[in-house]
Amino acid sequence: MGTFEFISKQGEHEEVIYCYDKNVGLKAIIAIHNTALGPALGGTRMWNYKTEEEALVDVLRLSRGMTYKAAAAGLNLGGGKAVIIGDPKKDKSEGLFRAFGQFVNSLNGRYITAEDVGTCVQDMEYIFMESQWVTGIPKEFGGSGDPSPYTAHGVLMGMKASAKEKFGKDELKGKRIAVQGLGNVGSNLVAYLIKEGAKIIISDIDQEKVSKLSNQYHLETLPTDQILFADVDILAPCAMGAIVNDDTIRKIKAKVICGGANNQLAESRHGDQLRELGILYAPDYVVNAGGLMNVFVELEGYSPDRAFEKTRRVYDNMNKVFEIAHRDKIGTHLAADRMAEERIRLVGGLRTRHAGKSNRSFTTLKEVNNR
Repeated sequence: MGTFEFISKQGEHEEVIYCYDKNVGLKAIIAIHNTALGPALGGTRMWNYKTEEEALVDVLRLSRGMTYKAAAAGLNLGGGKAVIIGDPKKDKSEGLFRAFGQFVNSLNGRYITAEDVGTCVQDMEYIFMESQWVTGIPKEFGGSGDPSPYTAHGVLMGMKASAKEKFGKDELKGKRIAVQGLGNVGSNLVAYLIKEGAKIIISDIDQEKVSKLSNQYHLETLPTDQILFADVDILAPCAMGAIVNDDTIRKIKAKVICGGANNQLAESRHGDQLRELGILYAPDYVVNAGGLMNVFVELEGYSPDRAFEKTRRVYDNMNKVFEIAHRDKIGTHLAADRMAEERIRLVGGLRTRHAGKSNRSFTTLKEVNNR
């Protein structure tokens, strides 16, 4: 199968750009899936992909997911994503990210990037030296910095809505909640849940993170191979995806699955199986949209209060998903897709695809330094 035919089978992407700079070792792919609602926004992931084909599959899948996430969140944004092929622990450099920033800049606002797996705020600062089309930049340059607290707050809102749907009240006090993964999102979620009075069980492959949080908050812990099957009210996956699969689904005891990890269902059919088993699934891209909401506020002129207020909408968005699921007698995973697709058809029909260019107010870091 040729490259063009392969791309066409992955979701009707508008544009796929290969970025190569031999001098700095840059090999990257930018995928713009859909700009019917606005410019494509999605993070740049740096990963040591085994092949270029594997990187292409990932960026096409992730960019399509961003279209649905932005649409379901009610944002005037399209879906895009970028991947850089390389080991984030060994291959990062200022030159690599500045070269990538030039490629982003050449798209003139059709694609706006942000941090993702394997990249950080410092990397975004290097991109910002070459292009204004980057979010999640340091606060001193008018950005929002680390989006994780906002992502975690959105997960909390989704969890409250899910609790109301499943248990009749949106209170989390006394609920047993298992948090799998203690990265930036998972650790922030734990802090929020403690304030809510939840009974928390934690797990992570990094035992230092587990020890730090368990000692700080006196939390129960479980090994990584047991956390998914804990006897809890809510399971919050905040690590890698595809945790609901043929091997795990029958062993899950939680009554609700609601977490920050992407692509929690290995396949769509697993969403149907969860419904049959009576387990309420909060679709991940609806629940974890808080980070995207945060960087959207950054595009408008950043205010942390406004960003936190926007993440509260995850609660309402989840309720809409539940309404559609009941209305159409389908699983919540399909209801979320339906909600996103209905908005794309409705609003997207009023405009053409985003051509780039904007009146974004702040300048690039290169221009700041030249003043």
